[in-house]
Amino acid sequence: MQLVPPALERLIQSFAALPGIGKKTATRLALHVLRRPSGEAQELSSALAQLHGSISLCSSCFAFSEHDPCDICGDARRTAELVCVVEQPSDLLAIESTGVFRGHYHILHGVLSPIDGIGPDEIKFRELMQRTRSGVVKEILIATSSTVPGEATASYLLDKLQKTNVKLTRLAYGIPMGMDIKYADKYTLARAIEGRGVVL
Repeated sequence: MQLVPPALERLIQSFAALPGIGKKTATRLALHVLRRPSGEAQELSSALAQLHGSISLCSSCFAFSEHDPCDICGDARRTAELVCVVEQPSDLLAIESTGVFRGHYHILHGVLSPIDGIGPDEIKFRELMQRTRSGVVKEILIATSSTVPGEATASYLLDKLQKTNVKLTRLAYGIPMGMDIKYADKYTLARAIEGRGVVL
């Protein structure tokens, strides 16, 4: 006896294939879609169908965009001399949410991970090197995560980019706002001391 109709089961499987979505959450989402008016389901279906046809990568920074260049690269108020290198488009969104950074970006679309077969050719490394040779870029801010692959990627980039005439900077790491110092681990404290800045 089949408890779940095949059409619903297919939707559950589709949701379950998404990252961070388990079988229970996928079932809950599919049932929610089923309970809503059919017009909402058709709107969702249409949005998904148009996604790949409408969005492509910006030829400069490799952000997802509906036009080329993207809004950030095409904004004359931002400086192309400063480029922030991030791992994924979600990192760009996180930095943009601060409202502080006024330069351009370069999205690698991954990190180096030899164990997974991901080397420099599998990320947007070659394109980053081409940007540094353009003569426009004066500073590169490396903003990879502090994970092992993120640190390995940052080390590789720093090594290769030192041969250029571009200033290299790295995101500072340290004590989060509102955190009591005694609860910080020794690695975070060490990074905070190494990355200390001048106050006056």
